[in-house]
Amino acid sequence: MDRYAVVDNIKTHYREEGPGITEGVPETGTPLPLVVLLHGWGANIELFDGIFRQLSSRYHVVGPDLPGFGKSGEPSEALDIDGFADFVCDFLLQLFPQEKEVIFLGHSHGGRITIRLLARPDKAFSCPKAILVDSAGIVPEKTPAQKRRVRTYHFLKEVLVRSGIAGRHPELLDRLQKKFGSADYSAASPLMRESMVKNVNCDLRGDMPKISVPVLLIWGDRDTATPIADGRIMEKLIPGAGLAVIPGAGHFTFLDNPGLFARILGSFLGV
Repeated sequence: MDRYAVVDNIKTHYREEGPGITEGVPETGTPLPLVVLLHGWGANIELFDGIFRQLSSRYHVVGPDLPGFGKSGEPSEALDIDGFADFVCDFLLQLFPQEKEVIFLGHSHGGRITIRLLARPDKAFSCPKAILVDSAGIVPEKTPAQKRRVRTYHFLKEVLVRSGIAGRHPELLDRLQKKFGSADYSAASPLMRESMVKNVNCDLRGDMPKISVPVLLIWGDRDTATPIADGRIMEKLIPGAGLAVIPGAGHFTFLDNPGLFARILGSFLGV
């Protein structure tokens, strides 16, 4: 079911499914945690359609289009990882204040947000377990070629700015940013580009040992966006974490092999 609400002055689209929508208690009569789905950068909640169908047979499941994505509006200023985490907290406290236990499932950037939420000492709700899917959160060491590319970008940007050309022809700076940026960066608005830079450069290895709940890591062994090596690092750093690898899957394991993904998820959540 598609819904809208204003959260932190942002028109927010979210999807809500499951037996707990109206009565707040599953059909079994036993309260279960709210499951919150957090999507990746440049994506939206509709990519989780299969996960919604699977989990909503038993759980109350919600997922917002994060600020600046899908059908939600952009924030008034660029958000760093704490800004996104604050938004998720405010979303839950405003719309689901009765829910005391929350299970997060975060994909890519949504996983990055989940890591920060789980590591916070001031959580407003209890998190009995969590799922990280092809999660971001590890900033890799740049290759020599990548370092040269970054230096070239900063040199050309400085030339445009210092010469005054950027002021007279701002479209040239925009073209430069698109040329040297990723596809996600090029497709984003200036505000969301600023947000993206703040988030992709945030390494969360220091947060991971602070996580005290069981965490299921699901990864594709052909993921090039967040490689399987990142999953193995997280498995070592997060106490009680377990890694499930889906052979042949890339960055979207739940789309590349939905059957195996569903079996792994179902085993962890009892669905």
